[in-house]
Amino acid sequence: MHSSSDPANRQQRYREVRKVTLIGSAVDFVLGIAKIVIGWFANSQALIADGIHSLSDLLTGFIVLYAAKHSHKSADEVHPYGYGRIETLATVSLGIVLTGVAIGISYEAIKRLNDPAVAMDFTLLALLIALLSVISKEWIYRYTMSAAQRLRSDLLMASAWHSRSDAFSSIVVLIGISGVMLGYPYLDAVAAVAVAAMIAKIGFGLVRSSTLELIDVALDPEKVSAIRQHIHAVHGVRSIHTLRTRKSAGSAFVDVHIQVDPRLSVSEGHQIGDSVRRRLLQHVEEVTDVTVHIDPENDETGSPCNDLPSREEVIAELKQRWPQLPVASVDAMTLHYLSGAIDVELDLPIEILRSTDEAKYLVQELKQAVSALPYINTIQVRFKV
Repeated sequence: MHSSSDPANRQQRYREVRKVTLIGSAVDFVLGIAKIVIGWFANSQALIADGIHSLSDLLTGFIVLYAAKHSHKSADEVHPYGYGRIETLATVSLGIVLTGVAIGISYEAIKRLNDPAVAMDFTLLALLIALLSVISKEWIYRYTMSAAQRLRSDLLMASAWHSRSDAFSSIVVLIGISGVMLGYPYLDAVAAVAVAAMIAKIGFGLVRSSTLELIDVALDPEKVSAIRQHIHAVHGVRSIHTLRTRKSAGSAFVDVHIQVDPRLSVSEGHQIGDSVRRRLLQHVEEVTDVTVHIDPENDETGSPCNDLPSREEVIAELKQRWPQLPVASVDAMTLHYLSGAIDVELDLPIEILRSTDEAKYLVQELKQAVSALPYINTIQVRFKV
């Protein structure tokens, strides 16, 4: 049994991601241009680097918009689990881009350290724009992070941390500019290297976490433990095993085997599994897809019934050994494959009997006839009106 997220919810999620991203991108564009222009006039490598960082946030916005648009498509025959991994791939791409930007900024800053001929001419405006950047980027971080948590979007969360790293880098720029104004010109280039290190750290973290998701990393142990508790809370679940979880663009898929009473009907076992599915979807926010496998016994390390004959083969053998029984009676029997053997439940019409003693004798005859079959464990006979 299986469940997937609602298409209407996916579209609503996409609209909210788009709104948050467009607002953040507008602020990033204004800040990036302002810092690069003022940094150029003020001859501040750190401020220019910070401006590039802001524009890289703008690139983040475009990546988020593209990924959000395509990752929220409904599942189809080609992609039965949906397109959520597009968002994950976009996060990996973003991390690679940020790491490349960091390398470029570091290279230019180190070159500047070895070029004392470059004049320094900082202004109060450079300090003000860096301070404005700190305030603006911290606001973007809080706004985007709030949406990321509400929408369970790892990509938005990465974008939010990218904005906060920009705020941190602006603080470094403030320190660098102040140091140069006080007569320590090398601090400007050192500040640029510090900015680059921050960008590289964020980029590497994005690549690492998203790559783990691409190879189906499990949910956090605390979340898996909560899922186990919810499953055990469903009446009729005797035990669980082979519990597997995997992330996909802020959502989670769950595959689980549950053990139920082996004598239950198929429909009742299915009902218990369906109760497990509904409970996980209702109580675990990340879970959007659940697959439940019903087991009569624990087969986690291997099924002891693998080598047993099929129902058709068993019935054919029993018909040969029970020639006196009506074919319809033999076909109506129930087989239980348990613990490496087969338990047989046989329903017979009571009108074939004339006395209680005859019933006992018939049951003994039936059991004796199949005693040589090693895969038959028990035989239970019920006489029905």
